[in-house]
Amino acid sequence: GPVTLADEVGLDVVSHVSNFLSSADLGVRMEGGDVSLMAKMVEKGWLGKKSGQGFYTYGKGKNAKKSINAEVQAYVKEFATRDLNLSEQEMQDRIIGRFVNEAAKCLEDEIIENPVVGDIGLVFGTGFAPFRGGPFRYLDQVGVDNYVNM
Repeated sequence: GPVTLADEVGLDVVSHVSNFLSSADLGVRMEGGDVSLMAKMVEKGWLGKKSGQGFYTYGKGKNAKKSINAEVQAYVKEFATRDLNLSEQEMQDRIIGRFVNEAAKCLEDEIIENPVVGDIGLVFGTGFAPFRGGPFRYLDQVGVDNYVNM
């Protein structure tokens, strides 16, 4: 997903992109996150796979496994301002919702030609969960009315 993709691309690159998007004139669409989270991770040297640790810690060698970085796990908790008591499903829906809403806006603004292009772009370009098939396929599965009422 997006966290794995961030580690693969490099948190320095992700930080740069998030700073750019947060200062772009896109209105409330890019608000809600604290971009300093990534900048501070970069300052700490947590660049992802290329530095051996980011959201995950990477072992050495070709067959080494990755594991969740306990330092980062503790660090990101500092950014939680309050406990909303959300279920795991509600958290997933909120994360997916940002992707789905932005994909719909891109289709509306004719940035993408059709839903298939949007699905392919988000699965391969952002780490949108491939098993969901992309944001538009997800909407087809859930139903637009059900999605809007989540």
